[in-house]
Amino acid sequence: MCAAYRISAQHRQDYSSTVGIGDRVFRFRWVPTLMLALPIPLFVALGLWQMDRAEQKRELAQALAERAELPRVRIQGMIEDPQALRYGPIEAAGSYVAEGQFLVEGRREGGKTGFHVITPLRLADSGALLLVNRGWIPANAQGEPTAAPIPEGTLTLRGEAEVPSAPAIVLDGGGEAAKGWGGRWPYLTLELFAATVDAPVQPVMMLLDPAAEHGFVRHWIRPVPKVWMHQGYAVQWFGFAVIAFVLYVRLSFERAPRGRSAGSLQ
Repeated sequence: MCAAYRISAQHRQDYSSTVGIGDRVFRFRWVPTLMLALPIPLFVALGLWQMDRAEQKRELAQALAERAELPRVRIQGMIEDPQALRYGPIEAAGSYVAEGQFLVEGRREGGKTGFHVITPLRLADSGALLLVNRGWIPANAQGEPTAAPIPEGTLTLRGEAEVPSAPAIVLDGGGEAAKGWGGRWPYLTLELFAATVDAPVQPVMMLLDPAAEHGFVRHWIRPVPKVWMHQGYAVQWFGFAVIAFVLYVRLSFERAPRGRSAGSLQ
């Protein structure tokens, strides 16, 4: 009788501070709390961050679409804000520097491997160099580039402004390395090219208009901000938060002792 009374008293003590729903009561446990409850705010924060990233990408997509409709910018003096021109229409007048032409390796077109032909244009107005990507040429059976003739004389070129970037992983880079690449480069940045010449270099490159003469295969692909990707990540993080909450509630509520409802234990 005394033992039964002690057990009953212990039950009353254990459940005296619990919250009950029907015949079930909440029981605080450290393991579910640490593993499930505490990460919930983190999951929600990550979901909100991804939603914010999606909004940023949506604004970027709108800005790029609007930029493509802007009047064509004539490249004369040195450009101060290259990002403001990126993917926008530009034009420039000058003559190609034949000895400065080089190829960027490993470019693919139509399932084939080849090269992008990069030719510096010396601007007639300032003497600065503007790199022009004249398009893609295939490699022959020996992996060597096919011919890429360079026109002479003063030309007026039109195209789209681009700022090339290095790949995510660079094994051999820097200005000194670029000086040794010669006529075939593994990748291109304007900073690397500037390190190999003495003349000033414009901080944008022209992607030659597909309709322009003296170019090669030109199927320029403008990057599309992946709004849907960030929205999908946000749904995943919010889903993790919901799952963690449901599991935490499921593991934290237990059936009250027989003969006592949750309300009778308070």
